[in-house]
Amino acid sequence: MSFAFDFEANAEKLVEFENFIDIEKRKKGSLMSILHKGQHLFGYLPIEIQQIISKKTNIPIAEIYGVVTFYSQFSLIPKGKHEIGVCLGTACYVRGAQKILDEVTENLGIEVGGTTPDLNFSIQATRCIGACGLAPVMTISGDVYGKLKSSDIKGILDSYREREEVNN
Repeated sequence: MSFAFDFEANAEKLVEFENFIDIEKRKKGSLMSILHKGQHLFGYLPIEIQQIISKKTNIPIAEIYGVVTFYSQFSLIPKGKHEIGVCLGTACYVRGAQKILDEVTENLGIEVGGTTPDLNFSIQATRCIGACGLAPVMTISGDVYGKLKSSDIKGILDSYREREEVNN
């Protein structure tokens, strides 16, 4: 799934971002702070934002892309309103976390690292979150669900879908 960056909807943020780049680019090693600002403003760093950074800093796009894809805090696609993390740490994994993860991806129709087309959900496989006694564990928007069975997943996800319907 590809997401088109909306220049018009982000016009004010783009002005703020470009002004930030103009100030930061004079500093040695400024790329990380510029990327963090872009991630903060837009929620992700699409190629269009990377091209702006490249043009304004004279850093090759390949170098920028390499940094963006190396560090996990940066994303090439927007995150969903509800970020799902399924723990694949040892305790969760041996207690069936892979089945939980498979059920979530199947239910949402996206792969790990993906975002649903409606931007409601994104999913990541995570490492230990420190709730090993509740294994297997999944988090959604900060809510923790433990001792999961794959049969629990549809109901949990549906409860978040219903919240979205009520809010719209």
